[in-house]
Amino acid sequence: MGEWMRVRVPASSANLGPGFDALGLAIGIYLECRFRPSAALRIAVTGRDAARIPATEENLIWQTALAIAAEVGRDLPPVELEVHNGIPLGKGLGSSAAALTAGVILADHLLGLHWKPLRILDAAARLEGHPDNVAACVLGSIVASAIDAGGTARAVRLELSPRFDVALVVPDFELPTSAARAVLPEQVSRADAIFNIQRAALLITALAAGATNAFPAALEDRLHQPYRAPLVPGLADILKLRAPGLLGCALSGAGPSILVFYERGYAQVCDLVRQVFRLHGHQSEVLYAQIAPAGFTIAAEET
Repeated sequence: MGEWMRVRVPASSANLGPGFDALGLAIGIYLECRFRPSAALRIAVTGRDAARIPATEENLIWQTALAIAAEVGRDLPPVELEVHNGIPLGKGLGSSAAALTAGVILADHLLGLHWKPLRILDAAARLEGHPDNVAACVLGSIVASAIDAGGTARAVRLELSPRFDVALVVPDFELPTSAARAVLPEQVSRADAIFNIQRAALLITALAAGATNAFPAALEDRLHQPYRAPLVPGLADILKLRAPGLLGCALSGAGPSILVFYERGYAQVCDLVRQVFRLHGHQSEVLYAQIAPAGFTIAAEET
């Protein structure tokens, strides 16, 4: 038996309104794993939604590690893997991206690949299909990301202005990403594309500079939220919410959770989102998780 290694990967929220498949942020709730080489594969799962996470070879973390091993032409040794999950599943908080990232890290360590964080990001993005969530998992904070002409993921992080805070309002229903993707159009107008480019640029600058006067316009979107609104009861009303201290709301990833941006000291505005969900027949919880300042960590367990 080798030494135990501990991996910690943050949850994430993608799109942030206008930044569809481009912007994301890391959330301070975590997928945590400890693993070590073993004579046979053994997986144990605890934490939130643990009953829905396979404790078999079908586990996404393990399957990701196997995919990386196959990519580099190596055999992956069996492990003892203990997973403790803190990320709600099926709620638009990047649970699959966190698992993919953890799987790449596991393979990197077991195979001695010594990949840098951006190489881990690129491998996870290729498996995920888009880079926004995994970029947040790897780099932390707020990230802008893209896939370049050669298929490589590129990402840059920035810090949120200390004037702002974020929270997540998580409703009592799920929305499969496949269903949320299926309602999106294949083409959009030039006017809608320009609309979103302007607001994505405005948003990322305003978040870094602490410019409150850019909101709520900076969170407006025409590329995905209008099409997903029928799938999320109350979303149209939530996006129209206005109150002192509330910068604005956005669907978190594919949803149905809501990302709330607010001025520091105005956390009570999250209750407005809960009220809208309640009016549409759904209960919800608020996760005052804050933005995770760093991405994944891996370290040997202290004895």
